[in-house]
Amino acid sequence: MKITASILFICLACKGTWAQTPREAVSKACLYYIEGFYEGDTSKLISSLKPSLYKLGFWKNKQTGNYDPDGTMSYRQALDYAIGVQQKKRFAKPGSPKQVEVLDIGNVIASAKITAWWGTDYLLLSKQDDKWMIEQVIWEGPPVQ
Repeated sequence: MKITASILFICLACKGTWAQTPREAVSKACLYYIEGFYEGDTSKLISSLKPSLYKLGFWKNKQTGNYDPDGTMSYRQALDYAIGVQQKKRFAKPGSPKQVEVLDIGNVIASAKITAWWGTDYLLLSKQDDKWMIEQVIWEGPPVQ
């Protein structure tokens, strides 16, 4: 009985240490990206974003119906945004979308599409030291109803 309990303990202790598939690893990086902004969790953003991050967005102008440039966001600005979410308690509403669609995976590059409360993002990732990280993001806000 002690041997079985020991084996069970070892198996539970090792749970999660098995290698993820590339698709799982890319999906995890993308989910951490969404959750980092939703929860104001800088640790999730740090684990999913490259310090050289370049994020560019477009927001729909309610008066003209056009999508206007909404500026860029750097790695530091992404972290500052998350800090603001945490400090102001402006978390995403329950049930906000957190959809991740992995589009393509190469040997060291990947692409994904995410859907979040703010709209749709296309992400470019790279794999370095066996870790998938987001390098670039281009996004547009949701359609105005």
